[in-house]
Amino acid sequence: MLKSETGVIKVSHEAHIHSAQTTILRELLFMPTARFAELQKATGLESDHVKFHIARLVELGYVLKSGQVYSLTSTGKEYANKLDTDQNKIERQPKSAVILVVENKQGAFLVQERLKHPYFGFWGFAGGKIRWGETILEAAARELQEEAGIGATLKYQGVYHEITKSKETGEVLEDKIFHVVYGSEPIGEVLEEFEGGRNEWLSSADIEAKDRKYKSFALELAVGRGEISFVEAEQLYDKEEF
Repeated sequence: MLKSETGVIKVSHEAHIHSAQTTILRELLFMPTARFAELQKATGLESDHVKFHIARLVELGYVLKSGQVYSLTSTGKEYANKLDTDQNKIERQPKSAVILVVENKQGAFLVQERLKHPYFGFWGFAGGKIRWGETILEAAARELQEEAGIGATLKYQGVYHEITKSKETGEVLEDKIFHVVYGSEPIGEVLEEFEGGRNEWLSSADIEAKDRKYKSFALELAVGRGEISFVEAEQLYDKEEF
């Protein structure tokens, strides 16, 4: 939960907003402040409807009312900046995450069998989303501790941009920018299981031999080992896999 600039408590995830509310945010994006009449003109709605939508934006912490004028809060500016101003809708953007290529002194890699959807039963490197305000190496250290219970010496190696598509329809299922971090000199005893998966130390050959492994495994390993620093790829998964 977060407290907005208006003092209203709101959930930290972004809310789904009405198209009229998107129009109001777009109008405010291009001016320091606006009066009610200006916002009503932009929406083309009756006064009561505009009041309702403005009140909702104030409640969400996106808009601040000061006297007779309205402006975007810092949260509102960040949200409205994602607008496709031509189509008047919030653009979907790639997610940012870390991938951890952790190697021990025996040359084995920390890998996980994923036991949650999507990719249930697939093997691959540990990783997870980068949280708001978190550095890449902070995210890597946190994910390694949370999912494997260990620490390691971490080094940023590069970027792997993956666009996952449905093999049947070609629809984009996921768009992720992975920051690949190499881990050496692991410290601690690896957790065998965690919520949503289990861990093992395996050689790269043993991982390659797995029937159900992420199709990006070889690319992630190459970035983790420092063989390449940037790669983009499309991966196709069928409905049984995803």
